[in-house]
Amino acid sequence: MKFLWKYVLSSSVFVLLSCHKIEREKEERIQIAFIADAHFQDIYAHFEDVDYRGIKNPKTGAYVNIRTMAAQLQSTRIFNENYFAFLEALDDIVAKGIKLVALPGDFSDDGQPIHVKGLKTILDDYTAKHGILFFATTGNHDPVKPFAEEAGKTDFLGEGGQEQIITSSVQNLKAQVSTSLKPIITSEIKKWGYKDVLNEMSAFGFYPIKEYLYWETPFSKYTYEDYTFEKAQKQSGLNQRLYAIDAYNKHPDASYLVEPIQGLWLLAIDANVYMPNKVLPAVSHNPKDFSGASIGYNQVLLQKNHLVDWVRKVAQLAKKKGKVLIAFSHYPMVDFNDDASPEMKAFFGENKMHLHRVPKEKVAEVFADAGIQIHFGGHMHINDTGVRTSKKGNSLFNIQTPSLAAYAPAYKILTIHSSTDFEIETVVMKTVKNFNHLFSLYEQEYAYLQGLEKASIWNKEILEAENYKDFTQWHLEELVRLRFLTKDWSQPFLKQILTSTGKDLLLQNIEVSHELEQVVFANNLTLKDFEGWTGLDMIYDFYKLRSADELAKRDMEVSRLKQYELVCNQLKRSPDSAYRLWAKIFDKTVSGLPSDHFMINLKSNSIKKITP
Repeated sequence: MKFLWKYVLSSSVFVLLSCHKIEREKEERIQIAFIADAHFQDIYAHFEDVDYRGIKNPKTGAYVNIRTMAAQLQSTRIFNENYFAFLEALDDIVAKGIKLVALPGDFSDDGQPIHVKGLKTILDDYTAKHGILFFATTGNHDPVKPFAEEAGKTDFLGEGGQEQIITSSVQNLKAQVSTSLKPIITSEIKKWGYKDVLNEMSAFGFYPIKEYLYWETPFSKYTYEDYTFEKAQKQSGLNQRLYAIDAYNKHPDASYLVEPIQGLWLLAIDANVYMPNKVLPAVSHNPKDFSGASIGYNQVLLQKNHLVDWVRKVAQLAKKKGKVLIAFSHYPMVDFNDDASPEMKAFFGENKMHLHRVPKEKVAEVFADAGIQIHFGGHMHINDTGVRTSKKGNSLFNIQTPSLAAYAPAYKILTIHSSTDFEIETVVMKTVKNFNHLFSLYEQEYAYLQGLEKASIWNKEILEAENYKDFTQWHLEELVRLRFLTKDWSQPFLKQILTSTGKDLLLQNIEVSHELEQVVFANNLTLKDFEGWTGLDMIYDFYKLRSADELAKRDMEVSRLKQYELVCNQLKRSPDSAYRLWAKIFDKTVSGLPSDHFMINLKSNSIKKITP
């Protein structure tokens, strides 16, 4: 596959002068980088409509607008340091010579104007300097609702380590606030809806530009043969890209298909669905009348059947014209829990552990039969690979892209070797320049919280992290301690397992037998080895494995993984159903499909791990 790029740069928009046809017989490759869930916040941006610069960083002298460490450690995403990780990932992509970058949703954090504008500035800069083409699709954080709404946060970091309220309207303020700092009112912290987000991000796939070889939406009236930029432009307005949500209301659909280079089709699916909170008697543009869009494809099958028809048409045309079709969207199309979701629902409960977001089996069945073979998703901040084959024999490979704002911070590279051979590599952002630039400000926050004598505050050891990956691992462990253990787990079971040693779990309800001792010895272990960890360590490692899959194994000793295997084998025989479920969940979580570096062959519908 051979193609030639030449650029003339005008402002922040590239002009592609020539693009030679992809020659399949050549060994040269097309590469696409996927950065999901960047949750970008421009920490150095200043509000244009208020005289507030943020807080001064004593380490650098720069003024920043950041969230508190306490807020970060109660959230499934980091708010501040991911700014540096995003730039590091882009620089790594530049160094690798990759020219195509897809952003599968949540590129912003709540679609706030100041952050979306900051993101656009950065993407424009990388386009102008390095010729990178960016293609984005919408996630549930961009936009949060179909229409703009007033919003704000109470947990920005303010002077002296206190919380600083920044909001778009005084109407958002409660009668009493927990800080002595004066609230900051700025329109740039509201939540944008579709219109504003897509207008700001228009150059990144959402609207046609002359240099695309082809571009369409589910609502386009033209064909591939009679395509012109002028036709695409006329039919690209959001008012022409609407679908019915009920008897009165229609919402925008930002889905699009683009051919950036000859022979490659990128299918960006907008799987956001905003259901009415009540029966609406008329048209409503009030965002409060609609729910957020966190569920994904389960609701797509209920509300956006036009997408299935469009995907089927696109896939058939791609096959007919010999195009390589790669789909991406914000949400997973396949179970992302290594098929442990049934056991997790029984163990944690139907509404815990984000289990309501698990796509039903029908989702993969429908989209596999519609023609999707390779799909990149995000949303869950996890690294995972899922495969489903429909009753008709069609296979769908769902590749979950990790978030740069969570453990393990990484992005994916897709290398297209041929129309049937695809290589996927996961690039971990271990070293990130400036990741600790804000730590002196967190020191102030910690001192302030200590003065309040709160019973539980975050662990200051996180500020000793030696690199960004270690920082995200600390983030996950604190998130588990401060939030997950209290909200997701059965407290009676937790009380039993937390202080149990590995030896206690291995020998639960059984006496030491000669057979068990032989098994332990055969694995170069002793019973004493199992005394070096507790059930809490096992829980922490479960969350690491669930988040990072194969990537987490790099951070664990092989002997520990073997000990977990032996413990799970024993617990599966336990008379206690909770222990049996826990063992099955852990065992499935540690035994998923290749998710680090692997090959997919569409001819044989196979997946093969690539070992270093």
